[in-house]
Amino acid sequence: MSGPGAPRTPAPRPPAPHPAERARSIAAVSGRATLVPAADPTRGERTSPLLHHVHADASVSVLLPDDHELVGLAWQAPRGELAAVVELVDQAPVPLREPVRGLLWVTGWLRALTHDESRALAVEVAAERPDPRLLDVGHGAALLAVVPATLVLADAEGTHPVDLGAFSAAEPDPFAAEEAGWLRHLELSHTDVVGALVRHLPEELRGGHVRPLGLDRCGLRLRVEATDADHDVRLAFSRPVRDAAELSAELRRLVGCPFLAARA
Repeated sequence: MSGPGAPRTPAPRPPAPHPAERARSIAAVSGRATLVPAADPTRGERTSPLLHHVHADASVSVLLPDDHELVGLAWQAPRGELAAVVELVDQAPVPLREPVRGLLWVTGWLRALTHDESRALAVEVAAERPDPRLLDVGHGAALLAVVPATLVLADAEGTHPVDLGAFSAAEPDPFAAEEAGWLRHLELSHTDVVGALVRHLPEELRGGHVRPLGLDRCGLRLRVEATDADHDVRLAFSRPVRDAAELSAELRRLVGCPFLAARA
């Protein structure tokens, strides 16, 4: 159906990594985390662990001071488990008016551990994420485990429940570890590149302050800070990329490098 009175078909959304992959990427970066009892997550006391680590099975190891209230509550709870929520924050690596890009909530059971269990878990965490704070386990700090029941992801792509099996099977984005440094470099040293990307934006957004927001195997995300509100725009690559060479080619294509376009 076409014509002046025909309903407009909404433009398809640019491709993005699967929610489980996006959740794994947030977990892998180990940004800011808060822990709160699940009985009343909106009003309960929010605790920032001394250290946290998300394992491939979505369980979370959290390091707390020995005398923290939650350590005592976990030991006193039936079966040594306390319903709790871990909130993981995906924060933009460049300073923005609204810096939070996404949230991952792990709801489950905060489990108290024996001395031997906590030491064994500390060794497991250290194998993936060496950190001197793990040496404090049993010496003023307690390592507890959050056994997951549900995962929920909220980001610019929407709000999605994430199946625990899908989370375990997914891999973090191949550029998750380098993304922050690359975006800061783009923001500070390549304003000309960001300016060249403006041509991909809807015309009504081109007068705003354009900032690099995110980068993954499917595309580049920009934040337009306008006078009325902030707007996020995803610029899709021509195909998902796997390594730095493919990423460089796609970024040059978005910028409009004629030499590369002729070779493609």
